[in-house]
Amino acid sequence: MSPKDAIVPDYLGLPLGRFLDLVASREPAPGGGASAAVAVALAAALSSMSARFSTDHLVEAPALIKRTEQLRSEVMPLARADAAAYGRVLDAYGIPHNDDKEGRGRIREALSEAASVPLFIAEIGAEVAGIAVRLVEEGNPNLRGDAVAAVELAGAGVRAAAKLVELNVSAGGADDGRLARASELAVEAATAQRAAESAGARGV
Repeated sequence: MSPKDAIVPDYLGLPLGRFLDLVASREPAPGGGASAAVAVALAAALSSMSARFSTDHLVEAPALIKRTEQLRSEVMPLARADAAAYGRVLDAYGIPHNDDKEGRGRIREALSEAASVPLFIAEIGAEVAGIAVRLVEEGNPNLRGDAVAAVELAGAGVRAAAKLVELNVSAGGADDGRLARASELAVEAATAQRAAESAGARGV
């Protein structure tokens, strides 16, 4: 763990109001990546709730509960990881270097890591959106609004994270396929959102 990691708080243990104050402060983190992770975590939590109320409507509800809880536990720590990764980008820009090549190499490495974290967030968010739209279509109709909210939150988290991947990869000057993957995940999330809207319009 670097010194920068050590001073990043565990956002999961903070009151919601304190986390929002940190986002709104004149500090570079938590920012967009952490917020995207929280949006996906909220979507996973709403999906878990919807699935718990859908055990009489959907045979796979227990499995969906287990999976959404697992996804929530995986994505929430990425809020802290994103803030730490961004801190290392700032460090890389600020460290004196012996030559330009060394400096560019450290910055590229830091930006590459900063692109990886939001890609993980987008991966999880796209899966959550897919589960949530299934709950919209086949779950307890009394929880349809919550499932739709989960789809929308997951989609927003995926889009935000995918954009951060794009920005960091572009700034680093090297693409190893992550841009394409981020775009695919954004499309998956958008497809889930359209399916949820269609299901709501049909009243299913």
